[in-house]
Amino acid sequence: MAQKGKDTLRFDNEEILKRRVGAMFGFLASIYGPEKLVLKAGKLGALSGMKSPDLLQQVIALQKVVYEDPTIQSSPAIEEIPAILEDCQDEIAEHIARQSIEQEIEERVSRKMQEKHEEYIQEIKREILLEDMGPETEETQKKMRELIKLERRTLSRSALKLLRPRSLKDIVGQDRAIQALLTKLASPYPQHVILYGPPGVGKTSAARLVLEAAKNMPFSPFSKDAPFIETDGATLRWDPREITNPLLGSVHDPIYQGARRDLAEGGIPEPKLGLVTMATGGVLFIDEIGEMDPLLQNKLLKVLEDKRVSFDSSYYDPDDPRVPQYVRHLFSHGAPADFVLVGATTRDPEEISPALRSRCAEVFFDALTPAHIVEIVKGAARRLRAKIPEEACRLIADHTIEGRKAVGLLADAYAVALHKAKKLPERGFLPISVEDVKEAIEAGRLLPSVTVKAKDAEEVGKTFGLGVLGYLGSVLEIEAVSFPAREPGKGTMRMNDTAGSMVKDSLFNAAAALRKIFDIDLSRWDVQVNIVGGAKIDGPSAGLAITLAIFSAVTGLPLRQDIAVTGEVSLRGQVKAIGGVYEKIYGAKQAGMNKIIVPLENAQGIKEVRGIDVVFVSDLKEALEHVCPRWREALSCA
Repeated sequence: MAQKGKDTLRFDNEEILKRRVGAMFGFLASIYGPEKLVLKAGKLGALSGMKSPDLLQQVIALQKVVYEDPTIQSSPAIEEIPAILEDCQDEIAEHIARQSIEQEIEERVSRKMQEKHEEYIQEIKREILLEDMGPETEETQKKMRELIKLERRTLSRSALKLLRPRSLKDIVGQDRAIQALLTKLASPYPQHVILYGPPGVGKTSAARLVLEAAKNMPFSPFSKDAPFIETDGATLRWDPREITNPLLGSVHDPIYQGARRDLAEGGIPEPKLGLVTMATGGVLFIDEIGEMDPLLQNKLLKVLEDKRVSFDSSYYDPDDPRVPQYVRHLFSHGAPADFVLVGATTRDPEEISPALRSRCAEVFFDALTPAHIVEIVKGAARRLRAKIPEEACRLIADHTIEGRKAVGLLADAYAVALHKAKKLPERGFLPISVEDVKEAIEAGRLLPSVTVKAKDAEEVGKTFGLGVLGYLGSVLEIEAVSFPAREPGKGTMRMNDTAGSMVKDSLFNAAAALRKIFDIDLSRWDVQVNIVGGAKIDGPSAGLAITLAIFSAVTGLPLRQDIAVTGEVSLRGQVKAIGGVYEKIYGAKQAGMNKIIVPLENAQGIKEVRGIDVVFVSDLKEALEHVCPRWREALSCA
């Protein structure tokens, strides 16, 4: 009797589950429609299960339809069916919610499309009216008259534009660099070039004027109308998605990026040519090329090799008969980009991309000396029709090492003098006084560019070293003092903390060299060495200056103050090679030094330098012969 009761209960549960399954199929039929439900069940292999009297087959068919998965085959146990039906109900509820949201969105889209359609019809009506009436209205004509009125207003020419070099002879102090640049551009086989040098020395003007000179040479490939396209690498912004690229060019799609209206209406993309194409047949000058995005540099290198720029767009259809011929040509063959690249930078060569350097010749522009600045100021004064005394020119040279800034300072002094005179002279030149220049300097809060000056004298414990920052050499004032050690044999050596670790190593090298060569044991003295101004020196080149200063402080022998020295001192007293020799020579010239001592290992490749005596030495004794001529006599007497 108990078993019969259980069978009856199970039969009742199966009937309830069958009715639930049937109800769910009925609900699905109301959602999809009876015919669509049958078609869907047939595609999913669930039609036979729907018609089966077996509850398990019905549940499998329900799962296939609800989850749209024809691979469901496993038969669930009776006890699992209620949970399965609950999951199916949740899935159906989610489907209904999603369908409701989609329907709401479709209704909104339909309304928006209707609104846009009505706006488009209104736009067409306005265009038809404009075609009948013409594009001009009273308001547009008024704006045109105002624009023409503004076009007629002009100010005087910029002083800096007037004073810009007009010929290669006007570029002062760069004869060697200009000749090198001329040989590389004015040739049947012109080369890409990178110009290195400090700012304001004429790199841009030299490139422009060399191109003009090359046009007049019979063997030059540049025609009379060869362009000089100038841009700045620091401002060349571009989009990695190639939406815009002013340097290489890009494609403006017909929807979002401003293709011409007649092309946009036909769904035709429009290639926009870049600066490399505009420079074809001429020179593309990129100032501050070291500031360019590295990826953009790599793309530029590809163009230098191919001499063409290719374009691509998913909107372009080569079979569309509405595509203009020039657009078709650009997409099929690309745009020409056959030019000579001239890049300028104030960075060191090591900071420039090796891939770019390998494709370019390199030309180095020198820093300007005070004599060069004086010459530039005098030439600019003549073009301004101004008269300026020599003392005022030297005053300008004391406050800047840039030709551009010197010319700007002259223009400021010219304005000061003109306001004092109240009017331009009817004949002759406007006089500019030293006081006018001082007033312009004070207004700009300028400081002297060279604070250390040579002098015809001798001092104990003081000498001049040389450093380099970028392309600018500078003189370092190094001083040393010595006192008998407080405790015999326990002397100390100190140097200012800002000098840098490599300079402190030079201090210990100096102690070893002095003891080995002259038997000077620094343990008997307390020695203090100072780099005046707290300069930090990242290199061993100040070793010779430090050694000489200590030698002078300990022996009491004075050193000449019109000589600058550079070089690393080894433990055995040898003077070893250093870098930046040319920059250091020019730094010494700016400080008015009569002589510079350089390691013998740096002699190769250094040509004669005007305005300063360059002496090469191999060891500490040879250096002392020039800086302290009486050292042998003094030490022998001691």
